[in-house]
Amino acid sequence: CAARALIRMLISKRISMLTPARRRGIEILDDPTSDPALAARSLRDVALANRLFGGRRAVLREVRSLLGQGHIANGVRSTRPMTLLDIGTGLGDIPHAVSRLAVRLRVPLVTVGLERDPSLAASAAARCTVALAADAMDLPFDDRSVDIVTVSQVLHHFEGEASDALLRECERVARVAVVIHDLRRSWFAVAGLWSVSFLLGFHPVSRSDGVVSILRGYTVAELRALVERVTGRPARVRRSLGWRLTATWRIAGGTE
Repeated sequence: CAARALIRMLISKRISMLTPARRRGIEILDDPTSDPALAARSLRDVALANRLFGGRRAVLREVRSLLGQGHIANGVRSTRPMTLLDIGTGLGDIPHAVSRLAVRLRVPLVTVGLERDPSLAASAAARCTVALAADAMDLPFDDRSVDIVTVSQVLHHFEGEASDALLRECERVARVAVVIHDLRRSWFAVAGLWSVSFLLGFHPVSRSDGVVSILRGYTVAELRALVERVTGRPARVRRSLGWRLTATWRIAGGTE
């Protein structure tokens, strides 16, 4: 027993050494005056990283069971399409991937991609059923009006009351569940991104902002504590390949 405890302590200490302290940092594209063309270029790099390193796969893993669960009310399959809102949708790669999954599962689905900047919303329009420009802190939706809300690599951009406000808005509009996908802080993740970004031809802004994003990321305990403190609901937080985390919580009575 003592040996096992010692081993656990050493492993925990080693993991903590590989996890940098959370840093606020400043991302270039957080500036609302950033060139929209540069933002779109960087978002293509984000979409590629999501596809290659597990971000998209992590979201799909969480959404798969929700699509079936949310489309059945009182044991009866609904004829109404399910709805998915993706906040900070970028170029719409997450809604597009979920739409393809829904087709395979034979679940009718309407996807809504939301971006702050109108030009970015327009760029995402081809990959979502609907794309709109709106403020994530004041979503233009009624309470419990969207089945599933996804937020992919957006939460770490906010801090304090702003991150709380974002989670509260997700909780307010969701009818079935909310899925948060973000980055797991690690020096390995920093080194990995920096190395492969050159091989994949990432824009220098993507490389710089990507490193800052990782250092703004979460541990499992941090993300769980944040979600549960703000929403008052138990969250399932899971690690995924590529130093990714997902936090999913279901809405009580979340059916039609």
